[in-house]
Amino acid sequence: MKTKQELEQSIVMLEEQVATNKTMSAAYQQDLDLATKALADVNKPVLTPLQLDNIQGAIESAVGNFDFDDADNYNKEFELDYDGRVQLSTLEFENAGDLVDVIVEKVHALFVGAEDND
Repeated sequence: MKTKQELEQSIVMLEEQVATNKTMSAAYQQDLDLATKALADVNKPVLTPLQLDNIQGAIESAVGNFDFDDADNYNKEFELDYDGRVQLSTLEFENAGDLVDVIVEKVHALFVGAEDND
């Protein structure tokens, strides 16, 4: 059977090992995150700052020209309150797909399609 002093020394050594392993684990996790991001970025096309600005401009143009004032773009639900007044209880934007289509169309217009060789 171990003495009290031996057990205390063992606990201190184990705590130090746990702290060291946590530090090493955090470093490994950071390295893993960087490697995962680098792998994800490997196949991404490289864009110049001008191209990125053109994409941003296309998106801003598409969103800016979308008719958010068109009532048909929204699902509306009305209800009567306790005073007998009609009020809008739900207003939900329904045409997100149309907005996405407009944005995609504007962005696609900036590029020339290429054949996929895979």
